[in-house]
Amino acid sequence: MTSVPTAQAAAPKPARKTARVRRSGPTRAFLLAVEIGVPVLLILAWWTLSASSTNAFFPPLAEILVRFRELWLFDHMLSDVLPSLGNLVAGFGIAVAAGLAAGFLLAGIKPLSWLADPLIHFWRAIPPVAVVPIFVAVLGYGNETRVFSIVLAAVFPTLIATVDGLRSVDPLLRDVGRSYRLSGPERIFQLNLPAASPMIFSGIQVSLQNAFIVMVASEMLGPSTGIGGLTLLAQQSFATADMWAGILLLGFLGYAANALFDLAKTRILSWYFDAQKLGAS
Repeated sequence: MTSVPTAQAAAPKPARKTARVRRSGPTRAFLLAVEIGVPVLLILAWWTLSASSTNAFFPPLAEILVRFRELWLFDHMLSDVLPSLGNLVAGFGIAVAAGLAAGFLLAGIKPLSWLADPLIHFWRAIPPVAVVPIFVAVLGYGNETRVFSIVLAAVFPTLIATVDGLRSVDPLLRDVGRSYRLSGPERIFQLNLPAASPMIFSGIQVSLQNAFIVMVASEMLGPSTGIGGLTLLAQQSFATADMWAGILLLGFLGYAANALFDLAKTRILSWYFDAQKLGAS
């Protein structure tokens, strides 16, 4: 007589299937090797193909790296690189703080959100670099103008992501907070903020990208200072190797900033990513 399989007997089969799926996927070490290996191969190809270049606009990579070391690691590190990064950090930090504060306010007060939405979407539709000349004309060429331009370009992605994230919190979660009679701050920091944090971090990452773009654009107007200003000056004076060295530095800094942000996001939202993995399995 054939017996019907029990739940305990059937349980190991999905587990073995999940294990096979996990083994078939790319490992973390493989993905890291690809992420490092592809840029290395591209640099080697660039080095090889440009070694005998006589084109004034595409000098050999060896010459570019020499100028990179001379300009950015010695001559202009203190006078231009650090001030540029200082403006970036100050503008980005102010934008994130202002975006979070305004986002919580607008998400909690709907009439205020109705009034502010047209203005927010009007400003977000304008390319960030388009407003830089306006601030230069009004405020001059100082660092204050550059920081303010970065703030205005970076604040809206964080603000909009905060509002959308808080509005998308599961109503059942809100009911739980009321059932346990949590105070306003407890509901914000223990329920609403954790639930909205994945979307908020996505908005902050877009703010970082906008801040980096406007940092460079704001330095290309007025005095030729900062990374963007010196790179533009090199292009205008036909110092092609210096121009390429500036482009390389901007690429390295942009990659490093995004990598550090991803690392911080992974650490802070580890509970979220672990839950995603469990749900996928």
